[in-house]
Amino acid sequence: MEGRHHMHIVEQIITSFIASAAFGIIFNVPRESLLKSGFVGMIGWLIYYLLTFYGVDEIPSTVASAFFIAIISQIYAKIYRTPIIIFTVAGIIPLVPGGTAYDAMRNFVENNYNEAISLAAKAFMISGSIAIGIVFSEVINQIIRQSKLNAKAKYRP
Repeated sequence: MEGRHHMHIVEQIITSFIASAAFGIIFNVPRESLLKSGFVGMIGWLIYYLLTFYGVDEIPSTVASAFFIAIISQIYAKIYRTPIIIFTVAGIIPLVPGGTAYDAMRNFVENNYNEAISLAAKAFMISGSIAIGIVFSEVINQIIRQSKLNAKAKYRP
């Protein structure tokens, strides 16, 4: 069973990398940033997958994953002098609850309203969790930047 789990993780890593990089192509990400965008999505999905595998609920797992996607995107944006959105948008693609939203709409059409509402609420909460993770990362980034600016200003003659 242990070997099967490792193989499943490898499948998750590969498919999340491909999904993020492929979306980068659709999103017109510059060629030199495609692999980096795929890497951001892969790391984000790996964090999500491992957290949920070890029993953390989907919502906090999504917040944590989106947070780290945004952190890595900020670092890459600074290193490679590229807009942060290039990495963030491609990076969050594996987290987007498209399948859940589709199932919700299918259940609405099939008059399974209780299931549809449950799935729609789940998709909404996961989407909100992605936004919260990204915003939280940006808030921390701004706090760190501001504290660095204040420290520089304090020591100026």
